[in-house]
Amino acid sequence: MRKIIDATLATLEAEGNLRRVPEDAAGCGRVDLSSNDYLGLAECADLRRDFFAEFDCTARDMAMSASASRLLAARQHEAKALEALIEEAYGRPALLFNSGYHANTGIIGALGAIKGTYILADKLVHASIIDGIRLSGAPFARFRHNDYAHLERLAEKAAAEGYRLLIIAESVYSMDGDCSDVEALLDVRDRYEGAMLYIDEAHAVGVEGPAGLGLAHEAERRGRAADVIIGTFGKALASVGAYAVVDAPVREFLVNRARSFIFSTSLPPVNLKWSRFMFRTAMGADTLRQQLASNAQALSAILRPFGGTSRGHIQPLVVGSPQRAVALSAGLKEAGFDVLPIRVPTVPPGTDRLRFSLSAGLTPDCFAGLGDALAKLI
Repeated sequence: MRKIIDATLATLEAEGNLRRVPEDAAGCGRVDLSSNDYLGLAECADLRRDFFAEFDCTARDMAMSASASRLLAARQHEAKALEALIEEAYGRPALLFNSGYHANTGIIGALGAIKGTYILADKLVHASIIDGIRLSGAPFARFRHNDYAHLERLAEKAAAEGYRLLIIAESVYSMDGDCSDVEALLDVRDRYEGAMLYIDEAHAVGVEGPAGLGLAHEAERRGRAADVIIGTFGKALASVGAYAVVDAPVREFLVNRARSFIFSTSLPPVNLKWSRFMFRTAMGADTLRQQLASNAQALSAILRPFGGTSRGHIQPLVVGSPQRAVALSAGLKEAGFDVLPIRVPTVPPGTDRLRFSLSAGLTPDCFAGLGDALAKLI
């Protein structure tokens, strides 16, 4: 087995796909263009001070571990308080998970395991969704990215064979930064009896929709609800963990069938209290959302001459090979910009890229010199 491990590592290095954990870049003076801290809240010391002042506590006073899963833990207050806040915001029950990965593998694994389920997922959904599909054991197909005519054809075929449909998409895609048409997905869902629509809003929560609650919530306010909405705390909300917004029977089903929920120690009360504080903070962060949009506009103008096409808070620059992506990333680092390379298997072969991920903590002035650096490297 050791020989196979060594050979695998050697192959990855030769292909330009060997990954290593990067060095700590905090305080390095470079502009961070790879963070998922979309609202710039994670670096805000004032928020941390306000948090401790508001709750009249110190870290020493709060439990640092739940010491058991939600089904066994004695400490439930902070989890229930956070779920209640999310329910108030969305108008439907919520269930907490330890991460977006836990949410997707656990929920899809449980729903897909229902006999007679057929899963249809966008071609570019996150690896955690794919793993959830595989764990479920359900038959599945992938529709071409944002191609709802293709989705319709696959749905019609599966429904004709007697299957109930579970349709899965993201609202904002993490590698391309483009958005799904939630209304079109709802249209397909509504044409098939018993079908469910599952929307992962990991990269939309905090950024998109009314109060930053996501694109699916924006559709829900118009009276059309996705059956499952996934949000995460670890990106724009500057905390840790994830949540699912569902109706009450689905929530009860997941409490009893989602293995990642049942068999994981709950998040610590201190983190849950912080997540509640940050969720409320992010809902009121319209000024930061406007700053993020301004940054996106400025970056888009810089990347356009080099083939950039996105205009959102995630903007890829596809370069086509892992070696090229790594070299460009290294060159930009020398120029003062941290932009990490994204390679196979995170993206399909031939679409290796630099992924520019923006924060409202930056200003358009932070991008000064980026265009000149790219011109010298490309």
